[in-house]
Amino acid sequence: MVPHGDFETLTRQLGREPTTRYDVIVRCPPDGHPLVIRNHPLDAAGEPFPTLYWLTCPEAVKAVSRIESTGTISRLNERMDGDERFARSVREAHDEYAAERARYLPEARSWGGVGGTRVGVKCLHAHFANHIAGGGDPVGRWVATQIEPIHRPGCADRIAAIDQGTNSIRLLVSDPTVDGGMEEIARDMVITRLGRDVDRTGLLDPSALAATLGVLERYVRRAQALRAKRIHVGATSALRDAGNSEEFASAVLRLTGEPLEVISGEREAQLSFAGAVEGLEAAPPFLVVDIGGGSTEFASGTGSVERSISTQMGSVRLTERYIASDRPTPVELEDMRTEIVRILSEVESAVPVSDASTLVAVAGTATTVQALALGLERYEASAIHRSTLNLDDARAVLENLTGMTNAERAALAVMPPGRGDVIVAGCEVLVTLMERWGFDRALVSETDILDGSAAELLRSG
Repeated sequence: MVPHGDFETLTRQLGREPTTRYDVIVRCPPDGHPLVIRNHPLDAAGEPFPTLYWLTCPEAVKAVSRIESTGTISRLNERMDGDERFARSVREAHDEYAAERARYLPEARSWGGVGGTRVGVKCLHAHFANHIAGGGDPVGRWVATQIEPIHRPGCADRIAAIDQGTNSIRLLVSDPTVDGGMEEIARDMVITRLGRDVDRTGLLDPSALAATLGVLERYVRRAQALRAKRIHVGATSALRDAGNSEEFASAVLRLTGEPLEVISGEREAQLSFAGAVEGLEAAPPFLVVDIGGGSTEFASGTGSVERSISTQMGSVRLTERYIASDRPTPVELEDMRTEIVRILSEVESAVPVSDASTLVAVAGTATTVQALALGLERYEASAIHRSTLNLDDARAVLENLTGMTNAERAALAVMPPGRGDVIVAGCEVLVTLMERWGFDRALVSETDILDGSAAELLRSG
């Protein structure tokens, strides 16, 4: 599944270039054009942009406009005056929307709720977009009953896969295609750092757990709004290591109806390999490297995994162990490199790294480093997916990142919120392994364990 190029499409949909940083979080079949985007709370000029979730598909906009033109907003506001239960649910939707916006800019919480209003119903388009994005929005849910399906009925075999990592939680909603592939309906990533301090304490931090469960609930509602028949959650390093994972597992079962799968390191490597090499036109054997927050997986093979290993080396774990300074010191960096080299030497005894013809780097560290190496003005998955990252460029990115503060890294246009303070450690792993194993280039893939999990779900029915 190759990511879409969205900037030009959005420009056509909006009639102008987007003025905020955005993520496409829901798409319309069959061509995958954007349906809903998530906007940053500030526009390019630094001015408030109160519409967090924005409906962009022209057909959807027209369909909602037809409902809105019949005086529906006035009737809904009148209903609020006489129906306290409905009024309370609308207020809760506004509060949740404001809290979600504050995830990206804390002071934006005071800017109002859905569509920028604090009370009542202002814009059906904004409420419908919020519902599709996973908001608990009674107005948006009602609008959906009036206008869907917009293009074609939802696929009866649609699935949702959720990948719970140490640093991020990710969602992929997909339909099967006639050729055995996948059609992306929704993809998202939010960094909540569930694995904060797990390396030190062996326990999930309560605040990180609460934040993660909030995103999980929104993901599940989004999958349900998109009529996914199955929602499966797989968890990796943080949940493997934590001794108090019961609350998370219980929430998964309650929300999805399916038990949480805590994925072993070996299985994580296999799923990452499958997601990365599906349809890949490059010289085998492949060495797939998945640099995560709590662990890094290495898998080698041609059509399938032949050898693999999971290591206790990830960007969050290494940062917590070795980097205490806002701008990493030479001593901190050297100590961290020593540990990376030690772990890579263990990898060499388990995986034939020297036999690989193509190094494939997956997950957030690699894609962010490549976005920086390419000098992208905005994060565009289509520009990154299966592009080549040269070692010299990776070294240059690492040198620039180590010279910055956390705030300076976080302010980079392509840096996902929450990754800036751990990107140095992840980049150090990538550069060190390329140098040690003689790879002067790496193929960077946007598809990984999440895609491998989704493909497995589709095959299992």
